[in-house]
Amino acid sequence: MTHSTTSTTSTSSAASTSAPGVGKSRGPAAGSSGPAARRSTARRVRDWFGAFVFTVPALVLFGLLVLVPMGYAFYISFFNWGGFGSPSDSVGFANYTRLLDDPVFLGDLWRGLLLVAFSIVLQLPFALAMAVLLNQRLRGRAVYRMLFFAPYVLSEVITGVLFSMIFAPDDGLADKVLGAVGLDGVGGLWFAGQNTVLPTLFLVMTWKYFGFHMMLYLAGLQGIPAELHEAARIDGAGAWQRFRHITLPLLAPTLRISVFLSVIGAIQLFDLVWVISTGGPDHHSETMVISMFQYGFKRYQMGYASAISVAMFLISLVFALAYQRFVLRRDTEGAITSMRANR
Repeated sequence: MTHSTTSTTSTSSAASTSAPGVGKSRGPAAGSSGPAARRSTARRVRDWFGAFVFTVPALVLFGLLVLVPMGYAFYISFFNWGGFGSPSDSVGFANYTRLLDDPVFLGDLWRGLLLVAFSIVLQLPFALAMAVLLNQRLRGRAVYRMLFFAPYVLSEVITGVLFSMIFAPDDGLADKVLGAVGLDGVGGLWFAGQNTVLPTLFLVMTWKYFGFHMMLYLAGLQGIPAELHEAARIDGAGAWQRFRHITLPLLAPTLRISVFLSVIGAIQLFDLVWVISTGGPDHHSETMVISMFQYGFKRYQMGYASAISVAMFLISLVFALAYQRFVLRRDTEGAITSMRANR
């Protein structure tokens, strides 16, 4: 036992002596990791500093042009203020409780919901149908795309003035065309009638904005590989089956973004309606933004107008957060995952 122990000890000593670098191999590695770690830290600091330098101007502008006005509007919504001097007549939450009893504001909410429903049910499907049609190999399809997108390029003021003349009662182009084809009774008051102003206004909105959504859908359709449709066609799938099982699922992210933009646009609709009807007749085409403008700059009730603006902001915020949470969740998670994978 003594001899074997002595032999083992001598063998271990010889091994350690014959390989001196084995016992000291961790020293240089530990020493070399220090500069590498410092360089990595310095690089991260430079990246954060560069991002901070380029972000600060945008944050300052956003704060001055968005956050400060929003905070001030929220502040004066607790006052009975006419817009002159300093707000001093504090009324607490009276302006917000007034919203719940104001038939004009409640009517604005109802009309906003109708415009949103019309847009989702009629305008967006029409834009999708035109996008699918113009995605085919048609002669002159670039010209058609330009013509259908052109109304979106026009300003809302020009569009409002144009259609105010087209739908002018008796003397407008619409009534003259209907009269020429023997449909005199179909025409009427258009924007001047309480029952016709909202449908006519939605017709103008569809003409103005469907080209924007059509271009969104065209961009999404061109991102779908043609091999998928070709394989489905070989397998015997018809046009409707290919559209239902290939086009719609792959176009779903674009459709969800289009719906989101349409809803937010309907909530914030102002200039087109203001030029055409100024919210009349008898508030039947009025929106929340027009009510805010009327109370603030026509009736000098800045406190109540600010309460309407805060209510609009909360409606838009709640919708945006809920839509992102329950509808856009898969899209945002996929984008974040792909960004992390590319790093």
